[in-house]
Amino acid sequence: MICFIYRSINKADMYLYTLQKDEFSDISEPLLKVFGKPEFSMVIDLKKRKTLARVDIKKVREHLKTDGYYLQMPPSIIPDQNYLTPKDQD
Repeated sequence: MICFIYRSINKADMYLYTLQKDEFSDISEPLLKVFGKPEFSMVIDLKKRKTLARVDIKKVREHLKTDGYYLQMPPSIIPDQNYLTPKDQD
């Protein structure tokens, strides 16, 4: 399964995976508005991979088959609890 990956020009670390290059007809207008103009990043063969860096490859394959695309959201930033504690309270 070949897929094409695009980065968002509006949101850092947001990516869009599609089955066809430069084909965005399956993606809703509101989503494209938030995502911005898709900027081509790379092409990968999901059949030859077991994992992806930040997302579950099974989830990506499922969404590509059912929806025609997969939207990778930016990672959540959860601060370390120690970071929030003042140094003098250790």
